[in-house]
Amino acid sequence: MSRKCSDELPPEEARCCFQGMEVDCMPEDLSKCLYEEGCVELGEVKDMRLEAEAVVNDVLFAVTDMRVSHSLSSGLDVAYINLETREGQRYCLELTEAGLRVVGHVFDQVHEELSTQYHETVYSLLDSLSPGYREAFGNALLQRLERLKQNGQ
Repeated sequence: MSRKCSDELPPEEARCCFQGMEVDCMPEDLSKCLYEEGCVELGEVKDMRLEAEAVVNDVLFAVTDMRVSHSLSSGLDVAYINLETREGQRYCLELTEAGLRVVGHVFDQVHEELSTQYHETVYSLLDSLSPGYREAFGNALLQRLERLKQNGQ
């Protein structure tokens, strides 16, 4: 999940949101945050390589393998992620400002002739590709709810 810096507070009181939790940010840290629509960008551009690492870390628990490609050229505007679902299907994903999409059915290979739809989130993409992801996500959610229930008693 990416960070989003609040543009509603003056820089000296800025807060950042990281994985759903609001935390204090120093003004010099604001330019390091990954921005989403509606944020002040301070002249910085979202680095897709960093965004790709965040995507991988967010859903690694629910797939067999997922990592940012080191063979394909990534940069500020595009990054590639290799994914193996729990069903054993392999994909090469492209991450851009438009979202995520499948660009290949083999690690580290882009097939230009593929015309797949973009997904706004990795969750939407995985939900469409992998029943095993849906099951793992549901199980993780149930376990977390159980822990919350136990801590509340």
